[in-house]
This record gives sequence, C-alpha cells and structure tokens, in this order.
Amino acid sequence: MPGDKCHCALSSVCLVTNTQENLDKMRSTTIVTSSALTGTALAGLYPGLSPLNHTCALQTPYLSCSSSADPSTVDTCCVETFGGLVLATQFWQIYTGYESQGQLNPKDSWTIHGLWPDFCNGSYTQYCDLKRQYDPLPSPNTTNSKPDGTPVPAWNGTKIQEFLKPFGKLDLLAFMNKFWIAQNQPNSDFWAHEFSKHATCYSSFDVECYGLEYREHEEVVDFFETTVGYHQSLPTWGWLRAKNIVPSNSTGYSLSSIQAALREGFGAKPYIGCSGPAYNETKAGKGSLDKGRTVLTEVWYYHHVFGRVQRGQALRIDADVVGGSLGNCATTPGAVWYYERTKGSEREVY
Repeated sequence: MPGDKCHCALSSVCLVTNTQENLDKMRSTTIVTSSALTGTALAGLYPGLSPLNHTCALQTPYLSCSSSADPSTVDTCCVETFGGLVLATQFWQIYTGYESQGQLNPKDSWTIHGLWPDFCNGSYTQYCDLKRQYDPLPSPNTTNSKPDGTPVPAWNGTKIQEFLKPFGKLDLLAFMNKFWIAQNQPNSDFWAHEFSKHATCYSSFDVECYGLEYREHEEVVDFFETTVGYHQSLPTWGWLRAKNIVPSNSTGYSLSSIQAALREGFGAKPYIGCSGPAYNETKAGKGSLDKGRTVLTEVWYYHHVFGRVQRGQALRIDADVVGGSLGNCATTPGAVWYYERTKGSEREVY
C-alpha cells in the first residue's frame, strides 16, 4: 500500500514501515537490498530464463524454503525459489473513503490485502521487475526504500483492471470489486500496487514461465486468481464468529481469545495486526506498561508452498517461524477493539 517509509540502521538493510493509517505501517520486517537483488530490479528475477519446457505437471512440487527448492537445480517456474514464505494478508477496515462512488466493504467478511512473497528468513524485497510496474503511486518510490535506490516510475497508462477484460475475466473482476477493497483510493490502484510491488518478486510469476505463447498481462490475471484463491480458503470472519467474536463498538476483546480462534481455524499461529492508539495512551490504560495497539486491523497467514504458488497447495505455518513477531496488539484483557463498520460502508455480497 502507499506510504512505505524506510528507517535505515545499516547501509544494506532497511526496516520498512507504512505511514498510511491502518495499512502497512505494522509490517516491520527487513528488506534485503544486497547487490545480487539490486542487480535484478530492472530485469526480473532470473535474467536469461528460457520460455521453454516449463511443464510443471512433470516437476516434483518441492516445498518452498526447503533444501530442495534450490534455483540451481529446479525449474524456478514450477517451484517457488524466490519468495518462498507466502503471506496471505487480510484487512478489517470500517470505511473505504469512496462510499459515494459505490466502493463498499463486503458484509460479514474481511477483505483482501494481498499475497506477499517474503524470503525464507522473513526479510523481503519489492518492485522486482520495473518493466511490469503498473502502480500509479509507487510506495516506496525506490526499489530499496532509500534515496540511493532505483526510482520506481509512476504508471500513468491503462488501469490494471482493463488487463482482465481481454481474457474474459469479468467474473474475477466482479469478485475483486466485492472483496479486494482499497481505502482512500480506487480499488484498481490498490490492485496495481499489490501486483507491481509483490507479484513481481515471485519466481513462478516470471513472464518466461508462461511459454512461447504468452499473452501480455497473462501473469497479472494469474496472480489475481491465485490471491483470490488463498483468500477464499481463509474465512477470518467465520473463524472469529464461531467463537462469538464479532464487530462491536461497545465490547473490547482479549488478544488471547482472537489468537486462539484464528489458530484453531487456520491450524497455525497467524500475525495479528492492530492500529490506533497504544493501550497505555488510552484513558483505560493510563499508567499501564502495555504499549500494544488497540484497534484490530489486519491478519497475515503464513505458508510454505508446494511447487509453484499457483497450485494453491501449501503448508500452513506459524508467523514466528523465523523468529518474528506474532503481532503488535495490546495484551491487556479486553483491550482490543474489533469495531463495527461505518454506517453505509458495507453491502451484502452473494
């Protein structure tokens, strides 16, 4: 999402946060900007990759981040070898800012944020192929989030939603307009950001993977379909509702209850993200040492994938698998607010 900002402690490592409220500011993992990655920013992930012989049905679907997922020994189109720690991320947002234009949240459902490819150690990179940069407001505006990085030019061409129409994917477009909802920007700009920043950093979405009969933007459609597929397998609303955790403007919830509900549903521990004031900044938390945020906003579900990401077969894993955090929410009982949507900001979906 727009608003990424980098705070660098070392010349080769940055911490990325997001300054736009309720969006990516919670994500404080590292971006690796080694010379090996910087050199690929303008050329895709594996320069020189042939468009021939990527018949993934013939390939063993090795698990990403395993010793077998070695780009020197497997077909990188058929085994995810670059962004092997896959995060299916969802939002809970109470308004869109574009209600007057009919851009509404889906009733009784969380919305799609994206499908992010982290490296196996939990770090990540972004905007890996500037030839496929369709983001009208790239954030960060350089490939490494620092002034010395390669600038990411703003896209001012065709809106990315138009890329789906030559493929006859109007049903996909309709679904995305119901469940992949932006805040304070048009949906299509959000989708363009997610593709350009994240999809270009998967080995299995490299253009060469689509063979000699590749049609322009085929991988864009493929990424959107794949992201939707992961989202549909993760019914956050239902998992919470089953434990009587529903949006409320009058009742706060305990993080432990939210964690337990989602862990039971997912089978592993997700990252739970909150925004809003820290608990010790609120009237109720005055004098507390609890600095966790108090407004439930986002959930990230971590996976290792078998073969290419598009297969949709994945091993669900704990969000702290490589030592990272499980969230940034307040731990005081009853301190987390799962707010109701603003009146007029959601609609029934069928």
